[in-house]
Amino acid sequence: MISKNKIKLIRSLETKKGREKHQLFVAEGPKVVADLVAAGYHAEDIFDEEDDIKKVSFLQHPQAKLGVFRLPEPDKVLLPTNELALALDGVQDPGNLGTIIRIADWFGIKHIFCSMETADCWNPKVVQATMGSIARVKLHYGDLKAVLNALPDDYPVYGTLLDGDDIYKQSLTAHGMIIMGNEGKGMTEEIRKCVNRKLFIPHFASGESHAESLNVAIATAIVCSEFRRRR
Repeated sequence: MISKNKIKLIRSLETKKGREKHQLFVAEGPKVVADLVAAGYHAEDIFDEEDDIKKVSFLQHPQAKLGVFRLPEPDKVLLPTNELALALDGVQDPGNLGTIIRIADWFGIKHIFCSMETADCWNPKVVQATMGSIARVKLHYGDLKAVLNALPDDYPVYGTLLDGDDIYKQSLTAHGMIIMGNEGKGMTEEIRKCVNRKLFIPHFASGESHAESLNVAIATAIVCSEFRRRR
């Protein structure tokens, strides 16, 4: 039976402060736990007893397995040179971030560079939304402007902007950085200035009445799909 102290510790991992203090994060569901173990993440505890899981789960409907894992050591950041990478400028919704990580995994994108305003990827809601993809995609947090400024001057830096060019009519490279902005505000001005190839996802609705915008995760999927389709 799980102890009260263990329950208290695991429940504290719902917050970033708790995760940083204990250097631990929670993953729920057999697939997510299995993917993390397979990727070499160190499991402190794995629970598969229904009564224990109910006491510590962050889900409305707890799954059959819950793991408590060590936070990984930050990797040395190597800027992409011949591959596609994503950059997130203040994506704050955990569900959106988790879905974007899953999208990156699907399209073979291994690295995501995040501003410090972007949601924490070890938030239980983010980990759950990735459905195990968090085990295969590396996220790097830091000064996003500095990362972009460190790229060669001629390196393709893409961004989806209202004044961009139709993505379906533009030439796209096999490598580059694709920037996605905040859900409500888009990119910050300083990050927008780093974009050297502006893209726009057109709508195809007839008439003047149509959706005003796309969810950032959906937009990411469309952009990544078009890049890979051209490969």
